[in-house]
Amino acid sequence: MSDAGDFVALEWQLPYLTAGLPGIGGRLRVTPEDFRVEEVPAYAPCGEGEHTFFAVEKWDLSTPLLVQEIAAALEIPPHEVSYAGLKDARAVTQQVLSVQWVDPEVLLSLRLENARVLWAARHTNKLRVGHLRGNRFSIRIRDVSSQAEARAAAILELLARRGVPNGYGAQRFGNDGRNAEIGWLLLRNDRAALRARGIQQLPYRQHRFFLSALQSALFNRYLAERLRRGLLDEVLPGDVAKKHATGGMFTVEAVAAERPRVQAGEISATGPIYGYKLWPAQGEAAALEAAILAAADLRLEDFRPAKLKGSRRPVRYLPEGLTWRCDGDVFTVEFFAPKGAFATMLLRELLKAEAEPDETAEAEEEAE
Repeated sequence: MSDAGDFVALEWQLPYLTAGLPGIGGRLRVTPEDFRVEEVPAYAPCGEGEHTFFAVEKWDLSTPLLVQEIAAALEIPPHEVSYAGLKDARAVTQQVLSVQWVDPEVLLSLRLENARVLWAARHTNKLRVGHLRGNRFSIRIRDVSSQAEARAAAILELLARRGVPNGYGAQRFGNDGRNAEIGWLLLRNDRAALRARGIQQLPYRQHRFFLSALQSALFNRYLAERLRRGLLDEVLPGDVAKKHATGGMFTVEAVAAERPRVQAGEISATGPIYGYKLWPAQGEAAALEAAILAAADLRLEDFRPAKLKGSRRPVRYLPEGLTWRCDGDVFTVEFFAPKGAFATMLLRELLKAEAEPDETAEAEEEAE
């Protein structure tokens, strides 16, 4: 049986897809204006109903602090303010929130610190986590290499063609992967090891966060293996593939028949967010998924006591509307990423360094 030390030693960090291409270097988030995020809603409010959707632009302010400020101004509990996902603190961001039984004019009249309400409209239901299509990014990188323009073109053209590895960044795992390690111990109910780390009882949300970190680490290990095998933009027999346009999934039977759709960016293989009701891959793909789980000394059934059903996540995302420009030593990249996808995954390929943590996408998916 493995111990926690064995778990941490197993790699969760990802190799670069563009390892053979030098990065542009540079500094991120010198000012909040250097990192802009615009949430793209899944649907527009219908104009009637007991809930009110409202868009807020904020700067140098986290979403939880924004929620507290709005709740205080409206004299309601913070949990009555809903949002689709977290947005970065050190950035200029736009996102939609919702409240119940508040007139749109009241929201439009709010005076907030480091934030302003852009519009408000009624709707029939509350906004929930994940109710968004994705996020549009405009990111400025300062003090880049003198060869940034040519280097960036080579990297970004490759990512536009093959896709961005859809992994989780270092912010999910904490120092030396400790968050995933704690999740592993929680899943195995190893109370002695948890006590040795000073952990007795955890609030529900923190407990779920550590379990989610474990699921994310396992997914990253799976993704890393596909990258090493050159399988980011390929499918294996038995892969569960996802249609990007509709979200529908299916099991790959004939690789040659599906390859043109993979190359066109219409479908992608998915990887496992492990859980006891995970949609299983078949054949060669199933063997790879099983090997990753076995290396962590876990079985799918181990996830049942924690009520983690599992899900599937595309192994890549295609950055839509990808554009870039270089002005001296300042480089700007703009693109749209679907919900749950991290901008840092594109930035680490571009800079050839682990990009600073970003909160956008963190709350767009919960432990499943």
